[in-house]
Amino acid sequence: MVHSFVSRCATLLASGALLAGAATTAQAGTLSIGHTTWVGYGTLYLAQDLGYFKEQGLTVELPTIEEASMYMAAQASGKLSGSASTLDEILKYRPQFCFKAVAALDESYGGDGVVVGKDVNSLSDLKGKAIAVNEGSVSQFWLSYLLKQAGMQMSDLKIQNMTADDAATAFIAGRVPAAVTWEPHLSMVRNKQQGKVLVDSSSTPGVIVDVVALSCDVIEKQPADVKALVSGLYKAVQYTKDHPEQAYAAMAKGVGGYLADPKELAAAAKGVRFYDQAMSEKLLGSNGKPGEAAAVLKLANEAASALQGKPYNVTYDELVDNRFVTPK
Repeated sequence: MVHSFVSRCATLLASGALLAGAATTAQAGTLSIGHTTWVGYGTLYLAQDLGYFKEQGLTVELPTIEEASMYMAAQASGKLSGSASTLDEILKYRPQFCFKAVAALDESYGGDGVVVGKDVNSLSDLKGKAIAVNEGSVSQFWLSYLLKQAGMQMSDLKIQNMTADDAATAFIAGRVPAAVTWEPHLSMVRNKQQGKVLVDSSSTPGVIVDVVALSCDVIEKQPADVKALVSGLYKAVQYTKDHPEQAYAAMAKGVGGYLADPKELAAAAKGVRFYDQAMSEKLLGSNGKPGEAAAVLKLANEAASALQGKPYNVTYDELVDNRFVTPK
């Protein structure tokens, strides 16, 4: 079983020392952003590759750290300027130190899903049955959202804690009747016809959303760098629309890992939507006016409170700074 969130928070600052070599402390003209391996972060690498940051005098460092608690620890201790992660994930760390989302990157739009047996036609058919899901992760947050929409709650299911990859493996092997996972496992289930995808994230736009969250002191001391970051991202999204093949090749080179093959990254990109300026304004709002993310934060607070066993009441203003969303 993975360490609990409470345990991770208790060692947040201490574990930050382990990442001293991950990136240098932020300084004017430089932003260091920790992240996991995910297609949605491809536009950060694309903007870097095309020189969109550099032309505005900004250097962006992108260390890959495959554990949220670790890159959040590094950010808390000043080893990173910020992180790229989902809104629901970072919300859990906001009571520990000050940071805010300044840019929207992408949303899962079919890339996450619930796989079930062919005889299951609704979530209610799973009442009392086991489902494999990664506890404390965005997968469980999304599942809690789906259950609420269906008039159910987590206690209606028998949760088996495992990573999204292991959950898919267990489902395909017949060890669990249902699982919450993501691509490429969803396509594998569809192609092999070993069960079916009951629901995927294309039916819940704006719920699983990735953002860049920067530490508050970085935002206040480096506003020009934040503006350059957002501007570079918008240009990268437009380039992706205009030249997808070249964009995915550059993203694959940067993101690496299981997405190092441009064909694999292009396939994964079908399950996300990269955020342009209009989408960012709709989600995060602009010039101090809240956007649709307010509803997501309400859900995230409710889910975190229920899953972590203590109240979370992180406000929109505490988690989002939308001054940079609309170029001035």
